[in-house]
Amino acid sequence: MAARLAHQLAIESAQVTADVIEVNEFPDLVRRYRVRGVPKVVINERVQFEGALPEAQFISQVLLAVNGQTNLISEQEGADG
Repeated sequence: MAARLAHQLAIESAQVTADVIEVNEFPDLVRRYRVRGVPKVVINERVQFEGALPEAQFISQVLLAVNGQTNLISEQEGADG
């Protein structure tokens, strides 16, 4: 779902690009982005999250990145765990 939604956003806006990477074929990217689970989403090098999110949460993470903020998901997980 993450790949589909990212590609839908890219189709809708020329300001959005989306790439899907096969982790088995790009181990250097796995290390660079510290991939521990899939899907791993990285937005503007600021916002990162792993796992499936509901569409509304996915969009809110994209908006955080666009506005230059860091992601709330990691901060919330850190506060809870």
